[in-house]
Amino acid sequence: MTDAASPREARAAAVLLAPALVAIGLFFFLPVLAAVALSLTDFDLYALADPALLRFVGLGNYARLAEDPAFRTALRNTTWFVVVAAPLSIAVSLAAALLVNARVARLKPLFRTLLFLPVVTTLVAAAVVWRYLYHPRVGLLNRALELVGVGPVDWLGDPAWAMPSIVLMTVWKNFGFNMVIFVAGLQSIPERLYEAASIDGAGPVARFAHVTLPMLAPTLVFVVLMTMIGHFQLFAEPYVMTQGGPGDATLSVVLLMYREGFRWWNLGYASATAFVLFAIILVLTALALRLRARSAA
Repeated sequence: MTDAASPREARAAAVLLAPALVAIGLFFFLPVLAAVALSLTDFDLYALADPALLRFVGLGNYARLAEDPAFRTALRNTTWFVVVAAPLSIAVSLAAALLVNARVARLKPLFRTLLFLPVVTTLVAAAVVWRYLYHPRVGLLNRALELVGVGPVDWLGDPAWAMPSIVLMTVWKNFGFNMVIFVAGLQSIPERLYEAASIDGAGPVARFAHVTLPMLAPTLVFVVLMTMIGHFQLFAEPYVMTQGGPGDATLSVVLLMYREGFRWWNLGYASATAFVLFAIILVLTALALRLRARSAA
């Protein structure tokens, strides 16, 4: 008996796979190819009204991006957000996972559910609620500051505080998802490793550094990559809470892309912005995976 599929089995597999492949082609590859084509044109509202006005500009949109102060500001804001929010979110997620997975913890399913609730909450609704929490006059955060004698802070109206405020809201909203992944990783670590480390005299810190973290490395790489990719796509939080302000202090690359594409109808320029962001994420992901492979070798 051979492992090669018979012609009949091959035809059956092709028939079963065809609907899924057609759907993927129509709803994924075709839009991507269309976006690539758009990024090489000056497709705008005028071209939408009269396709004869459409012009091929080649890499003109990408060259324009390199000189656009708004894009540089958006890229700087997005990078700052990723550098600050991603490590903070991962640290909070890991700490929460360690707490709910501890031996002495009680009511573990209840606490996991409560900590996971922000993840299943609608992002727009959560952003609206946090916008009221940050209100400079009646917000609960400023009311709490008044109790300790600190003056009110214009959380979303001050350029110095606007992005940190969005970081705080994003960490609260997303840490539960990574927490569940970390809990699954922690539960897959054999208990005998902790017992052996304890017999050798390792304390809690040593067991965490020499047992937990090395065994969690694959899970940690996955969480870091998914968190980085998700944070580079920052959009809903600044869109709902600040509209990119004040003074473009919270303008992200995706929000800039939305403005260009759906407010000003510069769809060619917006498509170029999307592919530049895709290239940045692709390069960073490949670099992270390569560093992980090198460290594991």
